[in-house]
Amino acid sequence: MSTTKVRGNDMKFEIVVIPVSDVDRAKEFYGRLGWRLDAEFASGDDVRVIQFTPPGSKCSVIFGKNVTSAAPGSAQGLYLIVSDMAAAGDEFRGRGVEVSEVFHSDGVYAGSDEPYLFGRRRTSGPDPARGSYRSFASFRDPDGNGWLFQEVTTRLAGRIDSGVTSFASANDLANAFQRAEAAHGKYETRLGQGRDANWPEWYAAYMVAEQAGTELPS
Repeated sequence: MSTTKVRGNDMKFEIVVIPVSDVDRAKEFYGRLGWRLDAEFASGDDVRVIQFTPPGSKCSVIFGKNVTSAAPGSAQGLYLIVSDMAAAGDEFRGRGVEVSEVFHSDGVYAGSDEPYLFGRRRTSGPDPARGSYRSFASFRDPDGNGWLFQEVTTRLAGRIDSGVTSFASANDLANAFQRAEAAHGKYETRLGQGRDANWPEWYAAYMVAEQAGTELPS
């Protein structure tokens, strides 16, 4: 009897619909973020569809006229994963977008604040341990649709294919190199032998392990 297992069809999550009241205003806003305009088409006066994709993302947003019956501004908890929270916030502020201060949660699921991972109560500043998945910042589009930056530098084990290492952008790759450099500097200090000639192998092992969520070299 054959024990071969055939994987089912790939299911690629690609589109999130954003409800807006003013299509042109929304187009200006999301274009100002530096997102790629993928498509814009209309069918008479009744239907208009616009699609944008954030840099490095495999998922896009769509909005327009008669695209959704949801109330404008009702889309909340839309996550943008970044490897450098401070840089992401500074970039958007430079584009004229109001971004909250960086915050983390104390893990309390109570209070009136909007829900997000690890609790409902915001605590000012990044996660003290700078844990991956733990630091956030928020912003809204002109209709009030709510977005969250979430800083992720090390994926939890099992979240990605451990046999594949890829980066969504040159910026993500550069940030990974910087984290590997900092960790390797501590490694060289512990060795007490000066420059480590095998640093390329160490960097590669660190970057692969960091992305796969496996044990980091030490």
